[in-house]
Amino acid sequence: MLKTIFTWWNGGTLGLRFTVGRRGVFIGQDDTGNRYFEARDNSDSYDKRKRRWVIYNGYAEASKVPPEWHGWLRYTFDEPPTVAPLLRRSWEKDHLPNMTGTVEAWRPKGSIAALGQRSAATGDYEAWRPE
Repeated sequence: MLKTIFTWWNGGTLGLRFTVGRRGVFIGQDDTGNRYFEARDNSDSYDKRKRRWVIYNGYAEASKVPPEWHGWLRYTFDEPPTVAPLLRRSWEKDHLPNMTGTVEAWRPKGSIAALGQRSAATGDYEAWRPE
């Protein structure tokens, strides 16, 4: 309960949930559990369009929003993916959030975060020496 009162990065504060519950309508949910809302009217809009929100499931990271929902949030698509799903091509990969800075981040061999061990140089490296 204290996390919802004081931390905005764990799925939204209590104030946000109150505002969205009072002014918003639930539109849908993506595969990762993020929930999407749209304003009931455009009384507090910036440019005569209804406001749209996302409440993240867990840590608030914008790259967790899949492309179809991102397009809806940014008014690229009028209809949400629950009504008009985005066409997926056979060559498209599944959406993955940016894991940089997290425990799940990719760490190449030899990086300090991956214990800093790498294979010895093979002789194709020549150090630069100023002349």
